[in-house]
Amino acid sequence: MNKQQKVRVGISIGDLNGIGAEIVIKTFSEAMMLDFCTPVIFASAKTLSYIKKELGLQAEFYGIDAFAKALDNKINVFNLWKEQVDISWGEATDIAGDYALKSFTTATKALKDGDIDVLVTAPINKANIQKEDFAFPGHTDYLAQELTGDAMMLMVTDTLKVGLLTDHVAVKDVASNITPDVIKKKVNTLYKCLQQDFGVDRPKIALLGINPHVGDNGVIGDDDDKVLIPTLEKMRAGGQLVYGPYAADSFFGSGNYKNFDAILAAYHDQGLIPFKTLSFGKGVNYTAGLDKVRTSPDHGTAYEIAGKGEADPGSFREAVYAAINIYNKRKEYQEITKDVLKVSPKRAGRERAGRGPARK
Repeated sequence: MNKQQKVRVGISIGDLNGIGAEIVIKTFSEAMMLDFCTPVIFASAKTLSYIKKELGLQAEFYGIDAFAKALDNKINVFNLWKEQVDISWGEATDIAGDYALKSFTTATKALKDGDIDVLVTAPINKANIQKEDFAFPGHTDYLAQELTGDAMMLMVTDTLKVGLLTDHVAVKDVASNITPDVIKKKVNTLYKCLQQDFGVDRPKIALLGINPHVGDNGVIGDDDDKVLIPTLEKMRAGGQLVYGPYAADSFFGSGNYKNFDAILAAYHDQGLIPFKTLSFGKGVNYTAGLDKVRTSPDHGTAYEIAGKGEADPGSFREAVYAAINIYNKRKEYQEITKDVLKVSPKRAGRERAGRGPARK
């Protein structure tokens, strides 16, 4: 991790009946973490103190009611409620969904308003957060509405980055949701992300086929032949380094993924199963393409181990590191590109001809 500056990291607490609070507390109970960032947890100091005691964890919380009161070297908790919450470990309850939603939406507003620099979200249960005024499949879709840009789920480690042409879409609807416009939009979003957020000068991107064996020349489906292949050919003709489509069943096992800066899978499980197999516990879910930085761990609420003190905070810690690094890398990129020398056509012509810059 690049220790460039202390970034204010907002944390939404996720489902209180899952492992979210546990991995958050474990992460920031390590004093080293406070050297890199100033955490602001959107929850309740009273609730977190109860969970800490229940799980036998060590941490000191600093409750605040205004962002200006947040202190460096403290685990700041922006108090969203004062009442004690009944924790039902491992259960999907409406109450837990209400608090998870309140934490997430408040943290998102703080991100928009600049009260926090980045957002790291603990796992939610996508079912119990559904409300009349919140009908989104998950974090990414809501952030896409609230923030500026074209949101794209991108799973990342230091050596592997996997994006999706379609994310929370039923398998039966995958092919119909992949159009030339979608492919171009996703590739362009990923290309820009790799440049500004990860420092890749000229990204090389691979795409996986929609059908098994890329359709076997139409035997198993013609979506690849009619949509994916011609679109990629046009993009390559325009100078973009986009390759494929590759048969998904052998792409990762053969190690071919190592030849690319990022991979675009056709649908959710096609990309996330190999990613999590190779990187589980170290991977990070990054919402690429937006004007603000949001990351999360690569796992869910893990109800089956909630309340047992067994949760591994590794992926959440990596999500914090990733958010800080992306934030700093993006600032560097913006600094480098904002004052690009504007060269007049006459001057540019002289320089291309090797005569040096024009005289004033």
